Amino acid sequence: MGDWYSLCVMQRLFSTFPIGWPGVGLLILRTSAAMALLFESAFWHSAWPGWIQTVGILLSIALLAGYLTPVIAAICLFVHALIWCRFGMGSTGCAIIVCLDLIALALLGPGGYSVDAFRFGRHVISIPPP
Repeated sequence: MGDWYSLCVMQRLFSTFPIGWPGVGLLILRTSAAMALLFESAFWHSAWPGWIQTVGILLSIALLAGYLTPVIAAICLFVHALIWCRFGMGSTGCAIIVCLDLIALALLGPGGYSVDAFRFGRHVISIPPP
């Protein structure tokens, strides 16, 4: 029982990297959240300070590529909250949708079409014969 239980606990610590339609769905979710952050921080409010625009662009690129997705999604959520508290928000509905997208990404992971899947996904290990 100890081995089975430890296997189940270890599997829950890491997100899976689904391919196919679930992977495409997570790619679309990542793209949606990244574009919302990019448009809000860099394009819609061009009068904001340069550091906010730079952080928004870098986080959007990382989120779109699927690099450390749960961590980047949590940082994006914090940056969104910081921007909204400091500068106000354009639309409450849009703000809620982006928050829900980022929370879903932080919980689900990046999917099979991401840098994380390439770096941390399943790999074939070949052991040479003795």
